[in-house]
Amino acid sequence: MPDACRLTTPDARGFDRVDTWVFDLDNTLYPSDAMVWPQVDERITLYVMRLYGLDGISARALQKHFYHRYGTTLKALMIEEGVDPHDFLDFAHDIDHSTIKLDAALGDAIERLPGRKLILTNGSRRHAERVAEKLGILDHFEDVFDIAAADFVPKPERSTYERFLDRHDIDPTRAALFEDIARNLVVPHDLGMATVLVVPKIADPYREAFEQAAVQEPHIDHITDDLAGFLETCVLPVKAP
Repeated sequence: MPDACRLTTPDARGFDRVDTWVFDLDNTLYPSDAMVWPQVDERITLYVMRLYGLDGISARALQKHFYHRYGTTLKALMIEEGVDPHDFLDFAHDIDHSTIKLDAALGDAIERLPGRKLILTNGSRRHAERVAEKLGILDHFEDVFDIAAADFVPKPERSTYERFLDRHDIDPTRAALFEDIARNLVVPHDLGMATVLVVPKIADPYREAFEQAAVQEPHIDHITDDLAGFLETCVLPVKAP
């Protein structure tokens, strides 16, 4: 196996049996220089500012408190304030998509993956579709399983993965998941999926350290900082006839 196909454990799962390819969206399917997540993060802060009548610094601190306590700011605001999740998502995802560049290499690699391809995201379907369309990869995916489909229960909750697998009739032992946050791979690996952690090539100043750490734990089979290159070099050769 090429050096680029970094295994994190001696018994890391490969892709020989995989026929369903599942991708997270944000910070997984696009690089940090696409400047998508910083815009979304800023919109979330603005939403918190307006909801609570706070200044920017105070709203940012509260937003991060919510994130660490509840997993997502949306979950916190639904529980604590009864916020309409659709209103929140429409506001948070009202961003400039012109910063996203067509990724021909990624599109080619995903298109050539044998089997089904799906997006599993804590964001909205509309956000996922707009981003994937700009990347030039939307047409390669069968469906988007978004936070609404998960009944607004975000990853890494076990029920979200189980609902996703059931909705799409997926055998987890024949599926692979590509994710940018290590903790979101714990349950999928436990369910039998092959797991790939996607990290940035250089540290992203807009995200917390734990969100982009190249964590080497038993629940992470592979780590890459180049998704298109990983698919081309480490996945497609395995599946070639």
